[in-house]
Amino acid sequence: MNSHMTYMEWEREIGRQLRALRLRKNIDQKRLAEMSGIALNAVKRLESGRGTTLKSLIKVLRSLEREDWLASLMPQISVSPMQMLKNRKPERCRVSRARRLSDV
Repeated sequence: MNSHMTYMEWEREIGRQLRALRLRKNIDQKRLAEMSGIALNAVKRLESGRGTTLKSLIKVLRSLEREDWLASLMPQISVSPMQMLKNRKPERCRVSRARRLSDV
């Protein structure tokens, strides 16, 4: 897939993949709608790339046992190596001198 795809192209590609997955599992659209708890038209819109709600997409992915697709949308956020270097405290080179009572 191309990272420069329009949102319409993304919808069509996701729909194509959902349809292929459904067919591999030998499930018809009506059954998938029932399994997912959504309207048949929502399944048809998803597969045709005409969009639907995120809620419907999540329900369909769960029904098709592909929640891993959702996980790939939310990669773990970590601190970049450059940010770690910026946040690093300078290494100490000397020991602090003892304070005298008069310094307090």
